[in-house]
Amino acid sequence: MLCATSRLLAARTATALPAQPRGRGPGARCRRRELHFPGHPEVPLGEFLAGRLARSSVSASRRAILRRGRMPPAVGGGPAGSELRPRRGRCGPQVTRAVGPDVAAQPAARSPKRPARGSRRFEAAGRWALLALVTLLSFATRFHRLDEPPHICWDETHFGKMGSYYINRTFFFDVHPPLGKMLIGLAGYLSGYDGTFLFQKPGDKYEHHNYMGMRGFCAFLGSLLVPFAYLTVLELSRSLPAALLSAALLTFDTGCLTLSQYILLDPILMFFIMAAMLSMVKYNSCADRPFSAPWWFWLSLTGINLAGALGVKFVGLFIILQVGWNTISDLWHLFGDLSLSVVTVGKHLTARVLCLIVLPLTLYTATYAVHFMVLNKSGPGDGFFSSAFQARLSGNNLHNASIPEHLAYGSVITVKNLRMAIGYLHSHRHLYPEGIGARQQQVTTYLHKDYNNLWIIKKHNTNADPLDPSFPVEFVRHGDIIRLEHKETSRNLHSHYHEAPLTRKHYQVTGYGINGTGDSNDFWRIEVVNRKFGNRIKVLRSRIRLIHLVTGCVLGSSGKVLPKWGWEQLEVTCTPYLKETLNSIWNVEDHINPKLPNISLDVLQPTFPEILLESHMVMIRGNNGLKPKDNEFTSKPWHWPINYQGLRFSGINDTDFRVYLLGNPVVWWLNLLSIVLYILLGSIIAVAVQRGAHLPAEVEGLSQVLLQGGGQLLLGWMLHYFPFFLMGRILYFHHYFPAMLFSSMLTGILWDTILQLCAWSLASPFLARGMYAAGLLSLLLGTAYREKTGMF
Repeated sequence: MLCATSRLLAARTATALPAQPRGRGPGARCRRRELHFPGHPEVPLGEFLAGRLARSSVSASRRAILRRGRMPPAVGGGPAGSELRPRRGRCGPQVTRAVGPDVAAQPAARSPKRPARGSRRFEAAGRWALLALVTLLSFATRFHRLDEPPHICWDETHFGKMGSYYINRTFFFDVHPPLGKMLIGLAGYLSGYDGTFLFQKPGDKYEHHNYMGMRGFCAFLGSLLVPFAYLTVLELSRSLPAALLSAALLTFDTGCLTLSQYILLDPILMFFIMAAMLSMVKYNSCADRPFSAPWWFWLSLTGINLAGALGVKFVGLFIILQVGWNTISDLWHLFGDLSLSVVTVGKHLTARVLCLIVLPLTLYTATYAVHFMVLNKSGPGDGFFSSAFQARLSGNNLHNASIPEHLAYGSVITVKNLRMAIGYLHSHRHLYPEGIGARQQQVTTYLHKDYNNLWIIKKHNTNADPLDPSFPVEFVRHGDIIRLEHKETSRNLHSHYHEAPLTRKHYQVTGYGINGTGDSNDFWRIEVVNRKFGNRIKVLRSRIRLIHLVTGCVLGSSGKVLPKWGWEQLEVTCTPYLKETLNSIWNVEDHINPKLPNISLDVLQPTFPEILLESHMVMIRGNNGLKPKDNEFTSKPWHWPINYQGLRFSGINDTDFRVYLLGNPVVWWLNLLSIVLYILLGSIIAVAVQRGAHLPAEVEGLSQVLLQGGGQLLLGWMLHYFPFFLMGRILYFHHYFPAMLFSSMLTGILWDTILQLCAWSLASPFLARGMYAAGLLSLLLGTAYREKTGMF
């Protein structure tokens, strides 16, 4: 390859075409090659299309120039006679760099003959036949033994369970947007699954439950990744061998195959990512026909797929960044085209805003509207959300509830932190371990409804029962000194100068005392944020803080997860920093007092925008809180491209059906090598072009495909890989697979280009064809052979 590259840079002037002056003109992004199958030398492989007026003269003159050189006939290209017209407004009537001014001046009457119409039809049929072949092979591999193993594998326990929640209309919480789980639930419902399987843990047998519909849906979308890759590479390179090689890499990769066969979000996410990439590339190819029906179709489809990718996982933001960069670059070139009026440029901008911003946001919001409409029953996710949010869920104790409006002494209450995903003030009979502050009863926050969340609010200086009918009702007011007694254990909420378990600069909070009798460290002053002393405290609506009377600290939650001795609940501390933050602000949610009249809570139900905003805040916080647990198997981003270690899906014992997620070593190491070679070769070509080197027409065409088509794929790989180095959450091997799709497509374009450059450097056309075919066949057989020996 390096030998061929050096020969290209030192090519004789007689075999090179004059280059344009340096700089990036409007036509820089439109220099692409017209390829064909071997056997049609009348249309050279490296031929470029000029503007419509100069196209015929360009072809005629290039034929004359190529006769003087020693270029062999084209090898392994795309369909003969296929044309890529220059983009209107970006290339204009300019001739590409491969065409000199003397060439453009030739009369149009000398244009060569076009391939016969029958030949074009035959080649088009060949393209469709290859597409059908790779699609059939992809479906055959993904659906092979789809029912095995007949038990839960890895994260099927989560996403299968969430599909059941949709069928049962039970509300739940997850750190990912809802679209992927909704589609899984829909597939299960349409295939006859009734939502009764519990999905408790990996290894549980499905028995009589119908799980094949959900697995089949994921396998169907995973099977479409291969034809999507084929079409994307074909559109970027106009080379059938490059497209075929990329499709083979994904077809025979054991990692992509395994990930597509189970009830997971990954095949759904990758489907929308690849669909968005294909739509963007197709839309770019229609740039010479702006505002035509195909142009609108592909532009709109790009926006729809962007909404789908983001609606499955927030990782979809990366493909949005890629499409956004492509759009900005596109608009920048249009803005620099002085042949376009300001009105036309404005139309282009408006079309992209509508299709790539407004349409995706509308669809993305609509998925949440459906999500909230379907999940209208109380479930395990209630505690992650605010009291007002819970009031809209049927079956929740706040739904259509009537509770006393104002807080009074003797009331049984739950106290909820206002920061998202913190939960309720909670205690249990377990003590802090030896060496962790005072060995007293643990106080934590807990995200779920529980009897251990109940507290009784009492006066600080008396043990009399406020619910005694002989005592009048006395309301709690802003500034009162109170005691909170844990209902289940009769211990008081307590703090002292001992360090908190995890946040060392804060004080420890414990449960202390016997049957409500403790000491002065049990006293708290209750304050309502932005209220005057003496005001009553309203249930659900008053934002309160609890100030410890002795130390002056404020009750709050750090949000840190306690170790196993704390049941992995969240740490509660008393912070000496009095600044108002959501961590230290609470509200009273449940309120039981038989001596008080009740009011309806219907007026507290939030609007849809409020629900949407709260959901995203909870998901973001939940994602940030995904930290590795003790002895949990994780991986690091640098492990992924080298296929360092995989992920166990199923099978702990030797007798179990074992499934292990690991990539095909030939494919993964070839992809890694290709990225390195692409950066090296692309840098050499880019520097040579920038220095004004005279490249032959054949080399010019290949270099433009490599730099432009390959550059888009390299950008996609980088956007879907490098951000994981910045993430603090727990990471797994499967997070790399969207990036792996882009590296596989880049590998197809790179090696097709390298083989064509090596073939060009050979003097004998027969030898060039043979070397190209042997190289391509070796790559295809290598991936297929390794898949056969490494998977089964």
